[in-house]
Amino acid sequence: MMNKESSPQDQKSVASTAADVAQNNVFERFARAGFIVSGVVHLLIGYIAIRVALGGSGSADQSGAMAELAGKPGGVFALWVGVVAFLAMALWRLAEAALGSSSSPSSDDKKKEFFDRAKALGISLVYFGFAFTAFGFARGSGKSSSGQSAGITARLMENTLGTIALVIGGIAIIAVGLYHVYKGASQNFLDDLKGTPSNFVRRLGTVGYVAKGLAIAAVGILVILAVNNSEPGKASGLDGAFKTLGAQPYGVALLILAGLGIITYGLYCFVMARSTKM
Repeated sequence: MMNKESSPQDQKSVASTAADVAQNNVFERFARAGFIVSGVVHLLIGYIAIRVALGGSGSADQSGAMAELAGKPGGVFALWVGVVAFLAMALWRLAEAALGSSSSPSSDDKKKEFFDRAKALGISLVYFGFAFTAFGFARGSGKSSSGQSAGITARLMENTLGTIALVIGGIAIIAVGLYHVYKGASQNFLDDLKGTPSNFVRRLGTVGYVAKGLAIAAVGILVILAVNNSEPGKASGLDGAFKTLGAQPYGVALLILAGLGIITYGLYCFVMARSTKM
């Protein structure tokens, strides 16, 4: 029988296919637009968090940001653009998960390749979720993601397997958050960019990744606390994490800092739109 193990030539062919998918001009433009729309969403989330800290109202998460955008002139059109851009971004990451990264086709580190593919798959699912949320608000039928999170948590807590899944999910979310913190603090994000980034870009990425990582980790902690206390309403996603932070001593200052951190990540998304390797 013939040996089915892939040869170096086959691996180069797969990497070449991934590069062809990612570097198609139209596809690449839409995928890069996904970073821009993501940046706008993060700017709005940070703005809403600061507004809540100062006594205003709003849901400081992606659904709240998209609801805010939908209410502005031209916002619905921007959301439809976001749907297409998020889908392009999701498909690009899905291609990386299936075929490998076109930006590092010659890597012989199997563990790193597996990690990179798993990360690409996870990011693709996030962007598919963003596309679905944007689609709902563009059609006028969007729902609060914090309410949906609490509802799903309540249903899962009705049985033991669901409870175990929630704890595992909470730990996974915390791990993702800590990875973002590590990526920012170590400045590993610079490997994703073309050329030699300026000191301003380094600072922007460092602060942005650390702030987003802490916010994501807080969401995971709330999921575990909700299970531990049998209070599914506490598992209300990013909005719940921000509002829990705001309820702490010096909460107003902490929430403003968190909002500014998310805004910083939003600004860094614009850098990624221009300079990310694809």
